[in-house]
Amino acid sequence: MEYTLMQNVTSAALFAGLGVVLFVIAFIILDLLTPGKLWHEISEKKNTAAAILMGSAALALGIIVAAAIH
Repeated sequence: MEYTLMQNVTSAALFAGLGVVLFVIAFIILDLLTPGKLWHEISEKKNTAAAILMGSAALALGIIVAAAIH
């Protein structure tokens, strides 16, 4: 089955939107599971460990979304 350019762009936009929504949900869940406020720790206190935790969660979620697209 051959797709048109517009169908491919639409599919890519939907998957990108889904990825952003999943990332926000994952961030909220991760914030609830960790003590303190994760965003406050990263942005104001410059907590490297919290930033590494969030970065690894972002990478893992990206791998999952990419596998779902593939």
